[in-house]
Amino acid sequence: MRTLLILTRICQNLALFQYLRSCHKGEGTQPILQRCWKRSRRFYFFLSTQGGVYIHEDRLSVSSPVLMWIKALDLILEKMKSAGFNFSTVKALSGAGQQHGSVYWKEGASSVLQNLSPVLPLHQSLKNCFSVSNSPVWMDSSTSAQCNSLEEKVGGAQKLANITGSRAYERFTGNQIAKIYSRDPEVYSQTEKISLVSSFAASLFLGAYAPIDYSDGSGMNLLQIREKVWNQVCLDACAPQLGEKLDQPVPSSKILGLISPYYTERFGFNPACKIIAFTGDNPASLAGMRLSEGDIAISLGTSDTLFLWIKEPNPALEGHVFCNPVDSQAFMALLCYKNGSLMREKIRDELALGSWEEFSKALESTAAGNGGKVGFYFDVREITPGAVGIHRFDAHNVETPAFPKEVEIRALIEGQFMAKRIHAEKLGYKILPTTKILATGGASHNKAILQILSDVFNVPVYIIDTANSACLGSAYRAIHGLVAETGLSLTDVVKSAPGPRLAATPAVGASQIYQPLLKRYVELEQKVLSKSK
Repeated sequence: MRTLLILTRICQNLALFQYLRSCHKGEGTQPILQRCWKRSRRFYFFLSTQGGVYIHEDRLSVSSPVLMWIKALDLILEKMKSAGFNFSTVKALSGAGQQHGSVYWKEGASSVLQNLSPVLPLHQSLKNCFSVSNSPVWMDSSTSAQCNSLEEKVGGAQKLANITGSRAYERFTGNQIAKIYSRDPEVYSQTEKISLVSSFAASLFLGAYAPIDYSDGSGMNLLQIREKVWNQVCLDACAPQLGEKLDQPVPSSKILGLISPYYTERFGFNPACKIIAFTGDNPASLAGMRLSEGDIAISLGTSDTLFLWIKEPNPALEGHVFCNPVDSQAFMALLCYKNGSLMREKIRDELALGSWEEFSKALESTAAGNGGKVGFYFDVREITPGAVGIHRFDAHNVETPAFPKEVEIRALIEGQFMAKRIHAEKLGYKILPTTKILATGGASHNKAILQILSDVFNVPVYIIDTANSACLGSAYRAIHGLVAETGLSLTDVVKSAPGPRLAATPAVGASQIYQPLLKRYVELEQKVLSKSK
């Protein structure tokens, strides 16, 4: 498809909007992507916030002003207009919003949204349209009571996970809604519609309330991930008549309608421009990395994050299972680890003179399996598993206070990757003959680390140069949305885009070394957990 992607990042990744523009005949994908990245810009609009959020006095409640996001969109579009961008050539539009944030439209807001004056910027027209002016976002951790209540009413944490893909989490939207209802029932009653950040952004372009897509909706503790409908018990546990304030969810590739006349009159958009359902930033990243069945994406950053494409999920009390954003018959699992690069950097500084080169030499000087020595390195309390501290075990499962330098470094890396494989498999991940790992983030540039990743998982590792995979994934999804009803997959649509590069393949015999070590790691992890309680 002859398109030019204009990628914009709005306000701390809270609203990402992608544009598709016709390009000259015969121009390939690579020069298009190179040029669009050169033309893209990042805009941040702060209203006395810290990093785009308000951190409230209790240090648990965290929110963002809704009008900040709208003003960011005003700013982006006006700057594009001033730069001479030809909006009339835009064919379709999609995007992503940071997961778990929620927006509360006041009664009567629908009429305002449908009748926007092209003379006024959006934030002036919509300034009185929200019953909650500061939206709770993913950093909020103030809903412990609501989480406990939801799990109790559903029948336990595991039962809730079986239904919605996750046990109750404080940042998940259902629990945030429950808090708003319990604190101020009048504000809740004045709320006409509740959006996620993603569907809120889509609503702005659609000029009407946009439904929540399956994938982002599965991060709310409200959606039955297999049937893809709201669960009535969960709805009732959070707030009365909640189903009336949420439209029925839709496939992530659905065409929601045409762009609002506001944009055709104010900016010159083509009236035929289609709005494709927006989704969450994590699902959009899966699309941007172009994962397929059996694949894994690992972001090796400050925290480590795994995205898994799975067919038969096994929801657990750790990690999350979401509906897949590019295949409605599949699922994506997500695991997040706090002790990622920060832990690797700490050990590097202590044992390798602060040098990644020395760190890599130490890794390469030791053998796969580390002579049976296993380590757990949690500088801060980990999410999965919920343990803290540094714990070392010799080949006979006896805890020891220290390892030699080279052994320590390998124990750290092997332990981090064994944990990822073990907990991925608990969620239903299975290695297929076609499985590959796509690695991103700072540590993905370290060949020695990637070799151990390949050996532990026993699959090839590729690297992908995508600075903002959620942004790119939303652009891919916009292209796919135009043709999804024909049966074409997203893979078919973007097959000409640049592919990942092979970085490591499993060493001969690696599987025989790590299979028994993985079993030991599971047993030792239980020991560590019992000590950390």
